[in-house]
Parts: sequence; C-alpha cells; structure tokens
Amino acid sequence: MKERPWYSNYPDGVPYEIDPDSYRSLAELCLASCRENRDRIAFVNRGVSLSFSEIDQCSRDVAAYLTTEAKLKHGDRVAIMLPNLLQSPIVLLGVLRAGFVVVNVNPLYTARELEHQLKDCGARVVVVLENFAATLAEVLPKTNVEHVIIASIGDCLPPVRRWLVNFFIRRIKRLVPAFRISGAGRFANILRRGRTLDYQDPVIDAEDLAFLQYTGGTTGVAKGAMLTHRNMIANVLQASAWVQPFLDSKQDSSVTALPLYHIFALTVNLFTFMKLGAPNLLITNPRDMKGFVRELALHRPAFMTGVNTLFNGLLNTPGFDALDFSSFKITMAGGMAVQEDVADRWQQLTGVPISQGYGLTEASPVVSGNRVDSQEFDGSVGFPFPSTDVVVLDDSDQPLGTDGVGELCVIGPQVMRGYWQRPDETAKVFTVDGWLRTGDIGRIDADGRVYIEDRKKDLIIVSGFNVYPNEVENVITTHPEVLEAAVIGVPSAKSGEAVQAFVVKKDPSLDEASLISFCRKRMTGYKTPDQVQFIDELPKSNVGKVLRRELKNLVSDS
Repeated sequence: MKERPWYSNYPDGVPYEIDPDSYRSLAELCLASCRENRDRIAFVNRGVSLSFSEIDQCSRDVAAYLTTEAKLKHGDRVAIMLPNLLQSPIVLLGVLRAGFVVVNVNPLYTARELEHQLKDCGARVVVVLENFAATLAEVLPKTNVEHVIIASIGDCLPPVRRWLVNFFIRRIKRLVPAFRISGAGRFANILRRGRTLDYQDPVIDAEDLAFLQYTGGTTGVAKGAMLTHRNMIANVLQASAWVQPFLDSKQDSSVTALPLYHIFALTVNLFTFMKLGAPNLLITNPRDMKGFVRELALHRPAFMTGVNTLFNGLLNTPGFDALDFSSFKITMAGGMAVQEDVADRWQQLTGVPISQGYGLTEASPVVSGNRVDSQEFDGSVGFPFPSTDVVVLDDSDQPLGTDGVGELCVIGPQVMRGYWQRPDETAKVFTVDGWLRTGDIGRIDADGRVYIEDRKKDLIIVSGFNVYPNEVENVITTHPEVLEAAVIGVPSAKSGEAVQAFVVKKDPSLDEASLISFCRKRMTGYKTPDQVQFIDELPKSNVGKVLRRELKNLVSDS
C-alpha cells in the first residue's frame, strides 16, 4: 500500500476512508437529511428561516415544474444566477433531485461572459435574480435557453415585508435595471404551480452529472468541470468527516458569506451542513460588512468559511471586535493564501485559528485541510482528506520524495470526470496513471503536510477568485487603440493579488482610465485590471511568446 504519512496525523474520530457509494445521488443524501431533521432549521436569510421539511417541499415543487411544465429531460442543464438567498438551496435541490444538471453562474457576469457560458453548457432553463435579468435579456436570443424563471429579493419573505423590500429595491434604490424577457415566469408562481403537479423523484445514478462547474483555462476560455453525484457525495462526506468530531452537528450553525455559486461554499457550507442537519446562515451581500457583523451578533455561528480578504475586512469593521465569540469553533479558509498577520489577528480576537485548506474546482473542490483542532497557523494547506492521495511529480511525471518541490497531483473519488465537451483539455490535466494535475507547485513534508510554493500556471487569484491572464488580454486587445497586451498578477494587501496590464498603444491618445472603463464593461470586477502600464514593446521569446516573468521583474524592480 502507498505510504500515507498524513494518516498518523489525523485527529481522533476522522476516518482514513469514506464511502462515496453510501448514497446513490447527492439529492438522496440531502433528502435523507431533510426527512431525518424535518423540524429543524436548515437555512436562515434576512431574518427568515426555512426548515428541512420546507426545503424538501419547495424543492419538490421546483422539480415538478421543471419536469412537467418546462418538460426537461434527464441530464438537461439548468443555469442558476442567484446570490445567497433562500431561493438558492431550494432551486439547487430541486434541479438535482429531478435528475437535471446545475450550472452555477456568477450573477455579476457581463454579457460577454454570460453568453459564452450559456452557449457552452446548452442550458434550457435559467433561474435569475431580477437585479441581473437585464444582462440575461441582452444575450438570450443568442442562446438555446427556452425558459427563464425570475426571482426577487423578497420572494421568501412574509407578504407585507416582501412588498416593502421589493418596492425599496426596485423603486427607491433602483437596483433592478429595466429588462424585457418574453414568457418569463416568476419564482413565487413557479412554486405555487409546482405544488399542484404530480411528481415522483426519478432514479439517479451516482455517475450522472450533478454540476457543470465552470473554471478558467490557460486558453482563456471558461470550461465546465463535469462533477458527478459521486464526486460531490465524496467531497461532502470528506468535509463532514473532517469537521463533525468538533461540532455538535445538530446545534452548531454555519455562516455562509462566500457565494454559493463558488464551489468552496457550495460543498463545504451548503451540502456539508445539510448532511450534518445543522443550520446555515446565508449572507447575501458580505461586502456590507456592517450588516454582516449585525448578522453575526444575532446568530452567533460555530463554523465559518472565508478567504483572506473576507477575514481582513471583518477584522477592520467597527463592532466586529465587540462580538461574543464563545460559540465559534471552526474557521476554514480556502481560495487564496491566508496572510500570517491576518491569521494571527483573527486568532487573537476570536480565539479560533484559521484552518487553511486547499482545493480546486476539478476536485469538487477540497483536496486537503489543516486539522480544525490545531491551535496554530503554520502556513501549510494541511493534510490530504480521507480517501485522497496527493503526490508531487517532476516534469517527467516521476514522484519526488519528502520536501521535493514539483507539481501537486491528486487522485480520489472527488476528482472530476473531465471537462464538458473538451476531451483535448481533459487529456492535458490527467497523467497516464489518472492523477489530476493541479497546476500548483508544492511539496509534502515528512508528516504528510502539503505546502503550496508557487503556481505552474499564470493564474491570478483575486480575493479567492481565479483570473486567467489570457481572458483579460483577449478583452483588452479588442480595444481599437490597443496593439498588444499582457497581464500578470501583482501583490495586493486588499485582495491577495491584483490584475496589472501592460499595454502597447496603437493610438497615443489612449489613457489608463478609459482602458480600465472599457474592461469594466466587459468583465466582472475582479478580472478588471487595477492598473495599466503603457510600454513600447512586450518582452518576448525567440518564438514570439510573451515573457510574463520579465513583466513581473519590471514590477519588482520598480
């Protein structure tokens, strides 16, 4: 048997292996918990709670509508463009239990980004918050979407409060741009209609697709990672096994501030805490830090996930230091490296260390994590999860020994089937032995701890979100006054990394502000360059490849 030194460092109560075949589908896992915990609170948002039985009923109504009225067939794709609202788990479980495939979409996508994803996945239905429906309306004629379901912020609120909230959002704050989508249905009406329809959950196989979770690529084109029900079950069981010994699983609640369209929060918060039968506090707008602090004061969660920028933002928000942290038990971080100073301040204030982990979309996403009972932050990304093997390979795909630095590769039941309709890209990320190449450079010490040393790809991570330079460069070079462009990541105290562009002008009159504005209209905010440096010529190799490392040297020398 392969040596796994990390096993001897597992906490008591954490198994070496999990059984990904203990449930037939992710929906079965969730529904079993809904029925076992019927009267317990499952989700809380904006002062309203839904029990597990209500999630069961409402998701059943969504499934009935999609099956009977929308006439979807097994394996059809449903795109979900929602922030963290009660509608999110309802729709997610409704789609999954009906045997359809969830395509999570960032609601802040620009028309260009949204069009690519909807066309690539072939979604037949889109569920969208009305605040973002104008963008959808712009691209809808270019896609194969047949049905649109529009949600509003107030959908799950009591009637009077629903009217007041929607009036405030639409009329006072004017946060719903005008749009026209012919034949669109309203979320509340869909639920009412679904409740009148006959429905029976279909049989779903563990190898059926559950999610097309989009992630970038070195080509700059977003690809759908095919995550099966078995992949997701595995990672949920791995995550729950990792934290359950340290929680009262029926009492301790989770706070979910990271968006559920991001695979980290989706797996570790939503599905893991559904499995545990524990409450989940959904934060719709974590950028409203003062509002976030008020929610923490009211609900006093035991578990929290986040990224470095979120923790740092809370630490610098008035009132956070006055909270009662006696309920806090576990803080887990992922998505980007946690800065040591932030980790130290967090532990001093809350009494709970940040347990840093590691993962990627292609692994559903978690690969490794620090012990959540650890009392110190060591800068590693912890130990491989149960049923997970991690190896470090050199450029010839030969394994390296203890502390040898090379590419981290992973194998386990949570690793994706491949990329949607891209066999060539799939082949690139798997070795002949079936190991998933992560694209990250790391090492494993004698105790089995994994460390990230660098990235093999030119990936930029901004506040936990992946930014692929080629995509940004492709947008910049569509500007008529740009001749050439290259993009790199630069250190940022606020977001870990920021995007910096180097541009060769075609027209001397081009300025930084106008180019950044051009990008902002075509890309999500975190992808837009923070700064632009105009240069006479991009550094290139003999074959014409842009040398990003030399651009990084320009930044470090300045």
